[in-house]
Amino acid sequence: MLKFRKKLEAVLASGSADHRRPVLGKGYESNVRGLHVIGDLAGAPVIKLAMAQGVEVVEHLAGRPEMQNRPSGDLLDVLVVGAGASGLNAALAAQERGWRCVVVEKEKIANTIENFPEGKWIYAEPDSEPAKGKLWLDGAQKEDLVQRWNQIVSDNGLDVRTEEPLVSLDRQSDGTFLACTSKGRYRTRKVILATGQRGNPRKLGVSGEDLEKVYHRLYSPKSYRDEDILVVGGGNSAVEAALSLSQSRQSNRVVLSYRGGEFGRLFKDNRRLLDEAVAAGRIEVIFHSQITAFRPGEADVQIEGSKALRTIPMDHAFVLIGAELPVKFLTALGIRLENDWSGRPPVAAILTVLTFLGVGGFGSKLGGAPPLGLDLGSSTAAVGAIAALLAVAGLVYRGVRGEKWSWLGLSFFAWYSIYGIKLGAGSELWPYRGWGYEALSFLDRSWAFWYTILYTVLMTGFGLQALKRWGLDRKDKFQIWRFTSLLAFQWIFFFLVPEFLFQWAVKYRWVGEALASDPQFADQAWRAYGVVYAWPLFFYTWLYDPHMIWVLWGVALTFLIIPLLVLFHGKRYCSWVCGCGGLAETFGDRWRHLAPKGKTALRLEKMGLAILLFAFAVTLVMLGKDAWGLMVTADRSIYVYRILVDVWLVGILPVTVYPFMGGKVWCRFWCPLAKMMEITSRFYTRLGISRFHIVANDKCIACNECSRNCQVGIDVMQYALKQETLDNATSSCIGCGICVTVCPMDTLSYSKAGESPLNVLPS
Repeated sequence: MLKFRKKLEAVLASGSADHRRPVLGKGYESNVRGLHVIGDLAGAPVIKLAMAQGVEVVEHLAGRPEMQNRPSGDLLDVLVVGAGASGLNAALAAQERGWRCVVVEKEKIANTIENFPEGKWIYAEPDSEPAKGKLWLDGAQKEDLVQRWNQIVSDNGLDVRTEEPLVSLDRQSDGTFLACTSKGRYRTRKVILATGQRGNPRKLGVSGEDLEKVYHRLYSPKSYRDEDILVVGGGNSAVEAALSLSQSRQSNRVVLSYRGGEFGRLFKDNRRLLDEAVAAGRIEVIFHSQITAFRPGEADVQIEGSKALRTIPMDHAFVLIGAELPVKFLTALGIRLENDWSGRPPVAAILTVLTFLGVGGFGSKLGGAPPLGLDLGSSTAAVGAIAALLAVAGLVYRGVRGEKWSWLGLSFFAWYSIYGIKLGAGSELWPYRGWGYEALSFLDRSWAFWYTILYTVLMTGFGLQALKRWGLDRKDKFQIWRFTSLLAFQWIFFFLVPEFLFQWAVKYRWVGEALASDPQFADQAWRAYGVVYAWPLFFYTWLYDPHMIWVLWGVALTFLIIPLLVLFHGKRYCSWVCGCGGLAETFGDRWRHLAPKGKTALRLEKMGLAILLFAFAVTLVMLGKDAWGLMVTADRSIYVYRILVDVWLVGILPVTVYPFMGGKVWCRFWCPLAKMMEITSRFYTRLGISRFHIVANDKCIACNECSRNCQVGIDVMQYALKQETLDNATSSCIGCGICVTVCPMDTLSYSKAGESPLNVLPS
């Protein structure tokens, strides 16, 4: 059980992996009330956006009632931790409002930028966004930018206290904070944490790594001459360091050690320059290698497949394997991180089971069987109701305290109930059988109708939020049209048409006298869902005695219209039209960054092919049951498909895990129509006729925003870094375009100019 839990948690946590962030609410406020997190830790991928967050957090705080009066005594209005782009801009904005503000910094002003290599150029991207706040930002060498920022701090008399790290932070009973640093104590109303994470270089954890000549950053490459240099890492920082140290005039002997078998995340120019340096003999690259120890003058390297260690001469070593989230520091402050699966799953499971047992006891009053045969007479319903309420209260209590397993249990209970009851009167799942459907049917409308209302309301409410987040706030026409399309299809084709317009069309003879009088057509309003839903998503297209109109339309939609759409738009049906995808893109949008990523998640996508084959087999059996005498087999197979796919895989499981695995679980892992479109799109791509693709220019800065926000778990950044085309030949891309929208460098676009009609709605 423990082994299974670890595997499950590994998949659940893969959504953010090394790019985890604090859980933040409005105004970048963490779960610790009054403690706000901005900058790199809050997902600002470039300096200009980090600066903007500094201004925005102060604007948010200015609207809080407690900030309207001036503090007395030694109480600060704001303590800013970190003197980088976001922290300095926040402090300057606070000072402009007349607030008492102190900035504490564990090293130097603009320390991250200060530690960039000499002469590194700083860009002021994105060009479309003006810089906010008092800090100066324009394209410049890092030395010029740091000098200007120090001058701005001096000119404004900003109280910045360098080489003073934060040691502890305690929230007091009155809502203020007591902050202790290495040099003093501060009382403050609010805390703005702007420390970033680049100041926390990742370590190898091997002996000798703390030696004087082993570094985790390269500051002045020109000062190293005629030396043996070891560089460890496979990213752009490591390769750029190796290139800087291997200039011919310096005569260094540079070895680049990387644990992988290829450099998968290099900028195109870095790859070209590295290949040239290797060919010229200025750099030796050792793939599949792990440093096992550093010693004065040498390092031991274990190469995969070799039992013997290789000893490399080393005057200096640079371990450049990235930075890591300061988890211990953040958790010590009480800050909760996304994808934190700490807690006790057995307790959550027991409380969830007790909830179901309690509901079953209550249901016995309405005609259901007592749970587990525990009939307590007239008290059964009362005891059941109390038990259910207490169990739910326990789940909520533990969830509020940060145990995700409890929220998962509560989410499962809610969506199991919704979909388990929707099966129909007498067919409900335990413990609702015999009473659930009738209990939720009221005002002369069945639970199926109220379910559609709930679905549409959820999509509309959360869809308008997503429309604002991705479209209106960013002035992105593509996203505005996309979310408008999703909501329009839901309201018209998945609510109004099947629930009202079809009946009216029959009643008022809009479809003609012949069809309106034909019960084979008039009495099957539920088939109106098949106007847009194609087989095998709308699995019953040709089953249960359909009128010839539905048969012909089903054939045309599935085998002509959908393939034609795929030719031009790939799998955009999933993100522009489909109601299942619509709920994922709206209700599930706020958790899109939690979509599982990595090799395991990619392997799980193969399940969709199994469901597609299952759908094909069951459809074939159902169509041929009379001719082949397969009545029993057909009935059993359709029942299994209905329960497994229509109830569990479409409804209960995916919607349950929206808040934990993103919204595209059904669409990505199980949907047979999505898999069929993916296969079709891949076929078109290999033929060279597909018009669907996303391309990248050479401006990628490896901020990971594109990959983080991909609902189907694609490592988009890999494509961007290599300037490779992203299409359905190598990915399950659904064309939602969020990767294009979030890119701060305008790296990604839907197509090259004039090459495809996909760029008619540019972001």
